[in-house]
Amino acid sequence: MRFPLVLSGLAAASILLAAEAVAPLGTYRPMERRHWAFQKRAHPAIPTFSDPADQAWAKNPIDAFILARLQKEGLHPAAQADRRTLIRRLYFDLTGLPPSPQEVDAFVADRSKDAYPKLVDRLLASPHYGEKWGQHWLDVVRFAESDGFEYDTHRPDAWRYRDYVIRALNNDKPYDRFVEEQLAGDEISPKEDETIIAAGFNRLAPLRKNAGNQEVASSRNEVLTEMTNIVGQAFLGVTLHCARCHDHKFDPIRQSDYYRIEAYFSATEPLDLSKATPAEQTAWKAKAEPVQEQMKQVKMRMKGSSPDQRAVLEKKLEDLQEELPPPLPAIFTVSDDEAKRTDVHVLIRGAYNAKGGHVGMRPLGVLLPDGAPEMPQDTPKPRLQLAEWIVSPNNPLTARVMVNRIWQYHFGRGIVGTPNDFGRMGERPTNPELLDYLADEFVQSGFSIKHMQRLILLSNTFQQSSGASDAAGKEKDPDNKLLWHFNRRRLEAEEIRDAILASAGNLNLKAGGPSVIVPIDHELVQALYKPSQWAVTPDESEHHRRSVYLIAKRNLRLPFMEVFDAPDTQVSCPRRESSTHPPQALELLNGRFSNQEADVLAARLLYEYGKDRAKQVDRAYRLVTGRAPNPQEKRLALEFLKTQPLREFTLAMFNLNAFLYVN
Repeated sequence: MRFPLVLSGLAAASILLAAEAVAPLGTYRPMERRHWAFQKRAHPAIPTFSDPADQAWAKNPIDAFILARLQKEGLHPAAQADRRTLIRRLYFDLTGLPPSPQEVDAFVADRSKDAYPKLVDRLLASPHYGEKWGQHWLDVVRFAESDGFEYDTHRPDAWRYRDYVIRALNNDKPYDRFVEEQLAGDEISPKEDETIIAAGFNRLAPLRKNAGNQEVASSRNEVLTEMTNIVGQAFLGVTLHCARCHDHKFDPIRQSDYYRIEAYFSATEPLDLSKATPAEQTAWKAKAEPVQEQMKQVKMRMKGSSPDQRAVLEKKLEDLQEELPPPLPAIFTVSDDEAKRTDVHVLIRGAYNAKGGHVGMRPLGVLLPDGAPEMPQDTPKPRLQLAEWIVSPNNPLTARVMVNRIWQYHFGRGIVGTPNDFGRMGERPTNPELLDYLADEFVQSGFSIKHMQRLILLSNTFQQSSGASDAAGKEKDPDNKLLWHFNRRRLEAEEIRDAILASAGNLNLKAGGPSVIVPIDHELVQALYKPSQWAVTPDESEHHRRSVYLIAKRNLRLPFMEVFDAPDTQVSCPRRESSTHPPQALELLNGRFSNQEADVLAARLLYEYGKDRAKQVDRAYRLVTGRAPNPQEKRLALEFLKTQPLREFTLAMFNLNAFLYVN
């Protein structure tokens, strides 16, 4: 069954507080439907300019919308950034890695008109593109490879989903298909590994196992809650989760809407689909069955045992679990199981044991005509039905939300500054016409993410200098929401680590496969519920792989990553913070990783230039910052090296703002 979307015209007014006027159940007052995000996308005309200079600057539609908005405020765009700045900006934005000195020199020397577009195309086609942009998506969907909570059990096959995301982005998989495969890949092609892996999206949430039996109603309710919440956050950009316990306080989302979305997942059950060969299965059973028999006996002894005896037996059971052989390779996914379908009710105050009225599947009511029916419970492929509604070209939310994310990752801030919340309590778009133009273009391009990025990257808006010298701009728009210059940004945690490895010549570019566990402080490992979970990868060359391939464990974030604002994977991260505090400098100066790589970079400089200090300084700056040192920097470096060892100089290089920031 297909549901029509509300197609009323674009309006600027926001909805009133839900508390001001509550509409009857199943209906929505006209004022509630007028919030800008719930309106059909407009098709704004591209601004034109009479001044030839303005016409020349507005080289593509993005520039035209930006310039028109700036002129409305009496502001002017900044000059174009120099070529060394542009290539470094592009490399980090698209691949998360620094350009080599040779690549910088070649781009600076190439004065042809198509040098910059060719560089954009080459980086969009790079296999490292998916590794960088995959991390953005993994942030949004709170990807991790352990359950969280007390036990924080590992998910040994979750890495397949990470690799799926990287492949999908490298291949420019249309976003509508990308969404459908994640929500319903097992329903689309139940025998195709790629789509089954994608459906592992539905199992990415934290999972509480220390409550015991995972089939009890409270645990099942938690699982369904997580599946429902991420639909609102990742795809629709609405705070759907705020309607779990009551009608949304600010947006026109009824509590019944929440549980009608949840109903699409009522038959969804976890599935670990074995990829082991018969021989592997036989060998595993031979090792596991004796241990499993002992575990069975221990569980039997628990019945009727005293509290003290039970504690001893539980410890014995945990020890036996440690003796089980490692799990066989499998696909971490889901499937529909009608026999286990959960009967979905509106839960009073969200309590699993306080059931209200029964509900069936239906999209958000504010985007439907009043009185739109629910779908029958036996509707085939329910999650695919939900996905098709989400990615419908007429859905006013989905395309806007995704182009806003793309914009944010290139400019540091979205056109809507709250990328997971397009509701009344979120920020309004700074340039609504541009947002709708981009969303229209996204749909018309076949939901091509790379098409949108190319449009952004070729704009003069993106190529502006980050120098903020306009006094009027600083006064009228101090946060640069209107983009009268480029936003300077601190590298993200993964970029800092990967760039240190790349500069030292120590980066292992191997792609894909099981995640890597690197050595960390013994005290941190001992703080885990089971220290044996942190089994360091024995091949040391694996420790130097890109950060996206390091294990994402919920209860133990790597200290280096955490100090540079890597997100907490318990919840969706729509936008990373960029803080500045002393522990960051302490980590770069005293941390094991930075000191090890400073040694490697020093050895590289000695190997390449012997004892020629001047050439060592030049080479270090070009490797680490993408440019040669200025005269003062070179003088200070040479004076420093008269009394200090080379490895202290290379360590200092990793602490430079010229390394840590992209202009």
